[in-house]
Amino acid sequence: MKRLDEAPRSEAHRENNNWERENHSDTSHNKSPLLADPWKPCRQSRGFVKEWLLKLRCFLGTVCRIEWYGYAALGILTAILSFLMDLSVTKLLRAHQWLYMKLEGNSLLQFFCWTLYPSCLCAVASSFSHHICPFSTGSGIPEVRTMVAGIEMPHYLSLTNMFTKFLGLICTLAAGSTLFLGKVGPFVHLSTMVGSYLSNLCTLIQANKEEKAAGEMLVVAAAVGVASCFGAPISGVLFSVEVMSSHFSLKNYFPCFFSVACGALTFRLFSVWSGDGETLQALFKTNFPTALPFFPLEILLFALLGLLCGAVSRCYLFCHRWILQFTKTNPVLLKILTTEKGLYSGMVVFLLASLTFPHSAGQYMASKYTMKQLLTSLLDSRQWLSQSHNASVQLESEPLLEWSSSGSPIYFSLAVFLLMKLWMLVLACTLPLPAGYFMPVFIYGAAIGRLLGEGVAYVSFTGVTSDQQWASINPGGYALAGAAAFSGAVTHTLSPALLALELTGQFSHAVPILLATLLANALTCSGHCPSFYDALSISKRLPHLPSLIKACPRLPSTPVGQVLRAKAVQLQKAAGPVEVQQAVNTSAEIQIPVVDSHESQILLGFVLRSELLMFLQYCKTETMEKHLDEVCCIHPSSALLSPHSTVQEAHSMLSLVGAQTLFVTDRGRLVGLISWPEMKRILEDLAKEI
Repeated sequence: MKRLDEAPRSEAHRENNNWERENHSDTSHNKSPLLADPWKPCRQSRGFVKEWLLKLRCFLGTVCRIEWYGYAALGILTAILSFLMDLSVTKLLRAHQWLYMKLEGNSLLQFFCWTLYPSCLCAVASSFSHHICPFSTGSGIPEVRTMVAGIEMPHYLSLTNMFTKFLGLICTLAAGSTLFLGKVGPFVHLSTMVGSYLSNLCTLIQANKEEKAAGEMLVVAAAVGVASCFGAPISGVLFSVEVMSSHFSLKNYFPCFFSVACGALTFRLFSVWSGDGETLQALFKTNFPTALPFFPLEILLFALLGLLCGAVSRCYLFCHRWILQFTKTNPVLLKILTTEKGLYSGMVVFLLASLTFPHSAGQYMASKYTMKQLLTSLLDSRQWLSQSHNASVQLESEPLLEWSSSGSPIYFSLAVFLLMKLWMLVLACTLPLPAGYFMPVFIYGAAIGRLLGEGVAYVSFTGVTSDQQWASINPGGYALAGAAAFSGAVTHTLSPALLALELTGQFSHAVPILLATLLANALTCSGHCPSFYDALSISKRLPHLPSLIKACPRLPSTPVGQVLRAKAVQLQKAAGPVEVQQAVNTSAEIQIPVVDSHESQILLGFVLRSELLMFLQYCKTETMEKHLDEVCCIHPSSALLSPHSTVQEAHSMLSLVGAQTLFVTDRGRLVGLISWPEMKRILEDLAKEI
């Protein structure tokens, strides 16, 4: 009997101890939020650290808002990533050059070294991207533009994508001028990934947890990406305004300049500390004459250069759109690009490397130069023609030695470079690996300007002109203007004009460079010709409305009533708990419309989803059943759409007003609603029709 009595008593005692333990933990948690559960170690130490972190957050909040620290961290972290990438690429390029020079005397081994090294790197980059994160291939700027416009694409901002794109881009850049691809586009994408996580961190540590605009940090990060690549803060902000944002908000103006200043300063300081420069100076050193940089009559030649760059850019964009369409429709290429991306990249890069082998056609294209060395040589202010007639000067001129290594005239080498690199760059754009396309077209434009400048110098050198002032013409100025004009025409922007000035510090050529860029843009934009990034967006069927307008101007004028789906979930003002519960389970919208009655369909406003959940909780605790309008606040709709409103008008209202949901009404009667997910579906359906 005693044992039978002790059993329930021991069980009751055990339950009592458990209840006391739970009650003690609950009271201790309510008593001190800084202390964690009792079973966790170092309670006092962790509580002390958390307390000081709270004090630090309060102190930092008193100086300025938390997001400003995020902007500074974004610029600094992006600059560090850019410096580490450049350092890694430099080491890989020097290793390739060292191995190639060690095989001097054996042309066959040098050929395999020249071709297999970049082929293996690009094959690894494509395979790595294909198996780890397929979203990491390409430029990334079309996707970032779509996200800045308001469309959510979370896969493009993941940590896996950032890691894959970073390593893949290093392999791509280590292929050198053989592949002739750049860094800007993927690095802008990397910067937006860093900005996205910093934005989430700032929201997490903010005391008031206030809502922030979805694309604010992405717009700032896009500007920081350009500034951290070149150390050019002003053109980085202008690039973000022109390329990334359909509607640039003035509230992003100061954050953009603050963040790009931090990024550009950090990037240039790392260059100084690594020994690449003595002080904070332009990335590409030039020695243009400052007393008389150009003559007044040369303005006509710069205008001619702009028209020439515009015509060549139209040809390049046509070839680019054709190759994109060909890769999407050809069944053989489509199958290879789907399953064997590494094999395709290796084969294409092997072909390009074979053509640029220094002992073959590469001797006419200065193939031994890296991308930076190519641009530096093209911006040389000395006339290569006059140097070629002076043996002592020729031996000292490194740019002239490489461009004339075959013994052929300078004009022949530049012409071969322009003809070969045009179709080679178009072919390289089909490679499924992380790559940028801005720097190649910038260098290509510099070659166009250099060819024109050397031609003008030749005319003046042979004595065709009687005026002696033409003897001191500067071909480097034409190369700089050509680089800005051609890259601006390809991207349909003016920011390359300012970028050219910031890269070289030659503000004396601001007027001719701007004139050439304007004329090139005017010629290229005529006839609704899509830009390079617009063509990529159209090819990938991205829901980016400005790109769709370039492809089909009549497409955005589609009435909203034709593309709306079935009527949205709605509530009447006298709805009870059962109807509210059904609406909450059926719809995932944040704002649910409220009508006068299901018969009249007159829109009264909307109620938030969080308030509906509180209404259901209230109905569970109260005995008397209440109606929706008696408990919840019905918010009036500030902006409404008509079924006859166009898709472009709906997109502009979502972007400018910042609303999550727009209701479509016909004479006060609710017809449907448009949110960002619904707008994404509409744009994707419209893109399929192109």
